[in-house]
Amino acid sequence: MHDSLTLQPIGFIRTAQRVKFQAGHQPDVARPGCSVLELLPGHDYELALRDLEGFSRIWLLSWFHRNVGWRPLVLPPRGPKQRRGVFATRSPHRPNPLGLTATELISIDAKAGRLVLGACDLLEGTPVFDIKPYLAAYDSFPDAGGGWTAEVDAALAQPPTYTVALAPLAEEQAEWLMLNWGIDFRPRMLALLARDPTLHRTRRIRRRKDGRMEIGCGAWRGTFVVDEQRVEIVSLDAAYPLSWIRDEARTRIEDREAQEAYLARWPSADGTGE
Repeated sequence: MHDSLTLQPIGFIRTAQRVKFQAGHQPDVARPGCSVLELLPGHDYELALRDLEGFSRIWLLSWFHRNVGWRPLVLPPRGPKQRRGVFATRSPHRPNPLGLTATELISIDAKAGRLVLGACDLLEGTPVFDIKPYLAAYDSFPDAGGGWTAEVDAALAQPPTYTVALAPLAEEQAEWLMLNWGIDFRPRMLALLARDPTLHRTRRIRRRKDGRMEIGCGAWRGTFVVDEQRVEIVSLDAAYPLSWIRDEARTRIEDREAQEAYLARWPSADGTGE
């Protein structure tokens, strides 16, 4: 037995998904392919891709490179607020933050070392350690028990509990973001709030000091109020204060230019949480 093992990435994911909110918690087969696996040159990986043509899906073994530390009990984003043992979940906060993703293989450019992928739940820059073909005869078990997730899936199959609407200001802000910057996080934000707008750490729903509620949407926030079974999104906010956005030492600011332009138009949307 060894105290440590050495792994080297074979390549990295290139995608427009730069924050966890964009990637979702599982690959969404309804979304068009937008990710590419770029293999590292100089390792004969182009030869290793031989005969992969013809497989419609592949497994990717990856590393959750943005996570630090792990937790034995985690709060899954789906279902009731109940902590589960991390080995009974797909949380990225693991002793060894390894990811396993089954994704559609759309095309292969072996000479360039590029694989175009379908729906993928990985973020930009995710290191990939290995590729394996998906074999339906061995990798699919439709009758396998789903543990605690079976009850959650049954609940999610029911109609949403809440109706969600955007106030005029939030609608104006959302349209401006989409038209000027191609940023639109409404579908996922609305889907989450329609299911459960209550306080939730993993879903990044919290109460602000002014009494309103707030949901984190990657580099953005939605401020909302709840009236019985109706949720109204009052406004959209930048996730970062302007002082952070203009601080070049902070290199992990997503949508930096869009946020600065947004705050020039709506100064009160500064990401201070007030």
